[in-house]
Amino acid sequence: MSVAESLLSPITDFLEYLKYERNLSAKTIENYQRQLLVIAEGLTIDQWHLLTVAHVKRVLAQGRRQDLSAKSIALRLSALRSFCRYLVTQGVLTQNPAKAVSAPKQGRPLPKQLNVDEMSQLLNIDEESLLATRDKAMMELTYGCGLRLAELTDLDLAHIEQSMQQLRVRGKGSKERLLPMGRVARSALKAWLKVRGQLVGPDEQAVFVSMQHKRISSRQIAKRMKLWAQKQSLDQQVHPHKLRHSFATHMLESSGDLRAVQELLGHANLSTTQVYTHLDFQHLAKIYDTAHPRARKKNTGN
Repeated sequence: MSVAESLLSPITDFLEYLKYERNLSAKTIENYQRQLLVIAEGLTIDQWHLLTVAHVKRVLAQGRRQDLSAKSIALRLSALRSFCRYLVTQGVLTQNPAKAVSAPKQGRPLPKQLNVDEMSQLLNIDEESLLATRDKAMMELTYGCGLRLAELTDLDLAHIEQSMQQLRVRGKGSKERLLPMGRVARSALKAWLKVRGQLVGPDEQAVFVSMQHKRISSRQIAKRMKLWAQKQSLDQQVHPHKLRHSFATHMLESSGDLRAVQELLGHANLSTTQVYTHLDFQHLAKIYDTAHPRARKKNTGN
């Protein structure tokens, strides 16, 4: 289907505006162009000033008929909204008809995580240098305790309690919680604390410090974890939140105890924790069949 020149010309002007006035990248402009041309092809009007809310809704309906994902349809609507805003500034439209149309719900994306083998590959660090010892301890604690990046950065020596059996951390909303420390994380932390004094004096309270002899920053931690993912030959990037996601996922897969994981993560609402449930339906169905009184098969004795 061809597009009327009367529809094409304003699109071209809009793309020029994005390039020279907004200084957007060529890739972004290309995406706008692709979306707007598809939209224009499906319209039954030949002038943009005739565009109505009904036309915009039909654009979304067309995307659904094409089996586009909710994300792709939302992207198309976003491009049309931006274009219509431009047309309003140019006096072509008196109001933005795309603004009145809601994008389809995309659902909450599942957090990315490393599987158990990938986590072992990441943490199997042979180096015994000062930085390697520190970084291993940071990653073992993040994964072993499900720490947020800010919680790891803010960790002080006084937060290590009960002969290194647990951590006291301050989470969102300044809420404190106690976390058990596993054997491997405890061993990695002990190794780091033995050599930590090479970087700082006795007055520094931060558990993890940088080569600048002060508390390590969140940005530095993220950079170090990314570096280790490369050094350990992982085929995906690693960041602190991915280790926390992995902790949550692996705990849920092993225990199925959503409430306990909620407490460990420091989530105020259980619904926040539920996004980490990667247990497949067959596994859940098997548990149900063996545990629920109305689901268990009766022994007929035949």
